[in-house]
Order: sequence, then structure tokens, then C-alpha cells
Amino acid sequence: QVALVESGGGLVQAGGSLRLSCAASGRTFSNYNKGWFRQAPGKEREFVAHISWSGYSTYYADSVKGRFTISTDNAKNTVYLQMNSLKSEDTAVYYCAAGSSTYYRRARDYNYWGQGTQVTVSS
Repeated sequence: QVALVESGGGLVQAGGSLRLSCAASGRTFSNYNKGWFRQAPGKEREFVAHISWSGYSTYYADSVKGRFTISTDNAKNTVYLQMNSLKSEDTAVYYCAAGSSTYYRRARDYNYWGQGTQVTVSS
């Protein structure tokens, strides 16, 4: 199994940037698809971004296209989410996830989850 730990969340003003990191245990993290989800209070967990195990394919929710970028560093067993031009509606707990499904937009498409990191965007 894979253990995931997110970091990099915090407080930021609207229009600012943050980079989230997700460090994985083990030595085979590069073989998994990776994704980022977020959950605001009272809301369901929603898809944010996905990168295939090969790094060849990335997908983004419409709400973050052009602002967020997902990437991986296989040597560090880490996946990143660079968040630019942040908006108040981006405020949520952000979770990284890993899995092997051919699907990527649903939480149930992933097998492993981090504990989450809080992102708060002030307006």
C-alpha cells in the first residue's frame, strides 16, 4: 500500500499562488495515476486535477483550467499542484490520491488518499 502526505497549504489573498506537495512512501509511486481533489465545508469532494502514471496525460476540472498545474517528480516520489490566480471559491481541504483506474474524475477511481491540507483564499 501507499501512504500519502500533503503539505503546502495555508492562507493566501485572492490572486496569489500556492504549491501543494504530496509525498508518497514506497518505491513504486511512479506506476500509479495521481490526482488532486478538494472538499469545501458542506460540499462533496470534487475532482481538481489528474496526471497519468506515465505523465503523458493531464486533466483538469473546468473551474481550474489555466490556473492550476499538476506535475510529478518520480525521483522524489512526489506529486505537485501549482495553484495560481487563486480565488475565494478555491478555499477547501485539498487531498492527493493515487490509483490504477482508467477513470479519473471520481473519488472512487483512486485507492490511496492523503490526510488533506487546508487552503484558504481571502477576498
